[in-house]
Amino acid sequence: MALQVGDAAPKFAAKDQDGKEVKLSDFEGKKVILYFYPKDDTPGCTAQACNLRDNYDAILNKGYVVLGVSVDTEKSHVKFIKKFDLPFPLLADTDHAIVEAYGVWVEKSMYGRTYMGTARTTFVINEKGVIEEIIQKVDTKNHTDQILSKTE
Repeated sequence: MALQVGDAAPKFAAKDQDGKEVKLSDFEGKKVILYFYPKDDTPGCTAQACNLRDNYDAILNKGYVVLGVSVDTEKSHVKFIKKFDLPFPLLADTDHAIVEAYGVWVEKSMYGRTYMGTARTTFVINEKGVIEEIIQKVDTKNHTDQILSKTE
């Protein structure tokens, strides 16, 4: 059953790029932008991360915390963060627990080949841990506008 707006956001715990455990419950009382992306340092994922970086002050001013999630390793996340000076944590979901809990680990196809991968999806979670918005058609170059226009 796919998650819907109004559902409780699935709880999770994962290591960030520095090996520190991050749990959704750490952010109770805060609004969270939880964005799932396929792979560090690829064109679409870089555009999305840099758009969030470039608008980070506006996001913080609206009271949000940003967490990125991919199935890449902590080491990969460190390189991605350093290369593009990203100001928010990236969580390493190497066991696929979070992508599966949020229903974004899906069958994809490219060049006629099917494979499992992460569907680029953003969940906006309110202070009570309830999903307020789900963005499935992510505009990587204008993602902040997508998020903030839907939540005002």
